[in-house]
Amino acid sequence: MLQTSTISDVRTRITAIRPAGADVSILSMPCPEIAAAARPGNFVNIKVSAGDQPLLRRPFCIHNVQGDTIDVMVKNVGRGTSLLCEASCGESLLVLGPLGNSFGTGTGEFDTALCVSGGIGTAPMLFLEKTLASEGIPFHHLAGGRSKSDLLTTGLSNVSTSTDDGSEGFHGNVVQLLEKHLAERTNAGRVKVFACGPNPMLKALARFCKDRAIGCELSLESVMGCGVGICYGCMVELSNADGEKESILLCREGPVIDGERFTA
Repeated sequence: MLQTSTISDVRTRITAIRPAGADVSILSMPCPEIAAAARPGNFVNIKVSAGDQPLLRRPFCIHNVQGDTIDVMVKNVGRGTSLLCEASCGESLLVLGPLGNSFGTGTGEFDTALCVSGGIGTAPMLFLEKTLASEGIPFHHLAGGRSKSDLLTTGLSNVSTSTDDGSEGFHGNVVQLLEKHLAERTNAGRVKVFACGPNPMLKALARFCKDRAIGCELSLESVMGCGVGICYGCMVELSNADGEKESILLCREGPVIDGERFTA
């Protein structure tokens, strides 16, 4: 899990907006400096309005990088995200990034990557897929949601899905889908799980992987007013190597963490 060292604050404009699902949009923005330094798992902090309402920036993981352009996936859940989802092409934004650390892909410690996500947690997975493919690492996506409308898998390849209500794919949650997948595929060699999604899902997934000695990295979400460790708004409590509780700033030591730290 590498920490970003090159950070830029870029004034850019939205060049494309496309729907990705219910209340979800993907925004494209030319950010050459950010695109050149970005790794899967990194995030950006976006000033969503030229005014002071809302005052604080909003964090979004980098969904994709295409040349000089980065994409972010935005779910309309409040004032800041609604401004982005309802924006028009050509609108100006301030984008700070790439921030945080990244998924550990090129370590040689695993043979197959299992990319596990829930709902909007698929946001970093396209960039992760492209990086794994470029490194020659086999991957499989396991995407879950409460129902079919919660699945956000556009652009992903090699995908299995699960829904709590059975409206699409496996009838059950995504951790149960992972258990089924592992039981059916015994020739995947050493596997490692890379995951993003709601905290209850990630907690269950972290415990599942710990019990089976499976490597696991989680991308956590938190409010991040500054994104660089100044505002202390993204403090989360994790376990350290001795099993004791400790608080970290997710923007500095995350958003990607070792799954074992999230099992207590």
